[in-house]
Amino acid sequence: MKEIHSYWAYIVLIILVIAVVNAFVGIFKKKEFKSTDLRLGLITLIVSHIQLLIGLAWYFMSPYFNQLTSNTSEVMKTKEIRLLALEHPVMMIIAITLITIGWSKHKKKTTSTAKFKTFAIFYGLALLLILSRIPWTNWFN
Repeated sequence: MKEIHSYWAYIVLIILVIAVVNAFVGIFKKKEFKSTDLRLGLITLIVSHIQLLIGLAWYFMSPYFNQLTSNTSEVMKTKEIRLLALEHPVMMIIAITLITIGWSKHKKKTTSTAKFKTFAIFYGLALLLILSRIPWTNWFN
C-alpha cells in the first residue's frame, strides 16, 4: 500500500503542476476556457482524491498512526515522525480540500479568466501545501 501511495504521488504532482501552469497560461494569454481545460481540472480532482483514499488506507495501517495514538508526546518531539504521523496527513487533506473547493467554485464562474484564476489560486495553493509536506527524505532513499 505504501508503494502505491508513493508512486501515485508522482502522478498527482505531475498533473497538478500541469493544471496550475495551464491556469496561469490561460490567465496571462487570455485564453478561452475550453473542454480540455475542464478535463484537466477534473482529472486533477480525481487523481488527488484517489491519492487521498490510498493515503488514508495506508495511514491507518501504518506504524505512524499507532505511534500517534499511543505515544503522542514522543511523536511531537521527533521531527521526522511528527511529519509522517501528523503534518503530512493533515496538510494533504487541506490541499485536497482546496482542490475540491477550486473545482466547485470554477463551475460558478462565467468568464474564462475567472475560471482560470480560480484554478490558479486553489490548485496553486494546494500544490504549495503538498510540496511543503512531502517527506522528501523517504522519496529519495
